[in-house]
Amino acid sequence: MTAFYHVCFAVPDLERAMLDFTRSAGVEWSDPLSDRLGEWDYRIVFTTGGPPFIELIEGPPGSPWDASAGARFDHLGFWSSDVRQGSRRLEEAGLPVDFSGCPHGRPFVYHRVDSIGARVELVDAGRQAAFLGRWHPDGEAMPAIDETARE
Repeated sequence: MTAFYHVCFAVPDLERAMLDFTRSAGVEWSDPLSDRLGEWDYRIVFTTGGPPFIELIEGPPGSPWDASAGARFDHLGFWSSDVRQGSRRLEEAGLPVDFSGCPHGRPFVYHRVDSIGARVELVDAGRQAAFLGRWHPDGEAMPAIDETARE
């Protein structure tokens, strides 16, 4: 079992992307959520049914989820036992930080992976219960990358 739990697309129109995914793949969606991180208001939604999830984010120009040039594959999401330690590990492996939610009180970080043209997101496993409560209430705990085992 792997700590991978979602794939994300940054989109300029959340409802259109949801509809297109439903028509093309038959997926079902949770209700979208509006939120704010730093100076950016954004909207987010996840598929129902359990991991792996599809995530869609609609963010404003200049935000980490800017899709003003068109929809794009944004990142692969993984749970991490320790986001800061995991982020150091990725930086040491040559994958630079692209954006960190940590200074905004959100324990996640995006790292650029140029070889795949996207980012990898590490999310602190301490947020998993809140994630499950919002997006997959009957879901079981998911595994996380054990950062202590990688020292």
